[in-house]
Amino acid sequence: MTLGRLAPALFVLLWSTGWVVAKYAGLFADPLTFLVLRYSAAVVLFYLVCRIAGVAWPKSRAAILHAIISGMFLHGLYLGMVWWAIGQGVPAALSGIIAGLQPLMTGIAAALLVGEALTGGQRLGLVLGFAGIAIAVLPNVLALDSGSIPLHAVAINVLAMACVTVGTIYQKRFLREGDLRAVATLQYVGALIVTVPAALVLEDLRVDWGVELFAALAWSVLGISMGAVALLLYLIRRGDVSKAASLIYLVPPLAALEAALMFGERLTVPMIVGTIVVVIGVYLTNRKPVVKGD
Repeated sequence: MTLGRLAPALFVLLWSTGWVVAKYAGLFADPLTFLVLRYSAAVVLFYLVCRIAGVAWPKSRAAILHAIISGMFLHGLYLGMVWWAIGQGVPAALSGIIAGLQPLMTGIAAALLVGEALTGGQRLGLVLGFAGIAIAVLPNVLALDSGSIPLHAVAINVLAMACVTVGTIYQKRFLREGDLRAVATLQYVGALIVTVPAALVLEDLRVDWGVELFAALAWSVLGISMGAVALLLYLIRRGDVSKAASLIYLVPPLAALEAALMFGERLTVPMIVGTIVVVIGVYLTNRKPVVKGD
């Protein structure tokens, strides 16, 4: 089976574990501080991979700058805001609904800015994907005391979705060429440019060094920052932006299953039904249009 066929499933599986890691890592370090450690390790490892493999770096200053800027949006602002918001008390369920906004934002922005034409089926798929996320997690949100949810943190979580949408479009528009390993290295440099000052200003830089922290850090770097992100960059370059972004719809339901297995969180009927709706939506969004005469 080719990488093109395996990449979407591998990306979703790896990326979904980020929710579990975020919950686990928060026990041993402040959110942004942990991300600084994660990004720093990713820069070093990606750089070593590039040196060993003899990867050619971008030749122009513009290409280097584009890679850094895209990393500031895709990793620094997006993940930084999401992790910070969850640390401030935004429920994971509500954050999952907000995350479901991203493919819709990207699909609309791609049509307006990149010129990607969406078919009726793809539009329906995007809507179904968001509906599936809402079905899966909305009952849990309604059961919460709304007064306990910090609205400013919710606003930051929504802004994070706008940032990853901008980063995805920017990546598609300005980073069409170049080795993905070199691009990823520069993107994590961009992530550090955003995350280090934020951690210094907003946190106490708490880190409880130990085996548990290093385990969370190892998986975050190798499994997510290197594995999942490399696959995402591959998918963005290989296919339409809206199709790659629609895969994000599969992440919250899968993360809920992982949380049930890892932390004993209860799986509900709405979660199961919502997952089915999500799968249908992703299928419609990623289905290749039928060309008459073939």
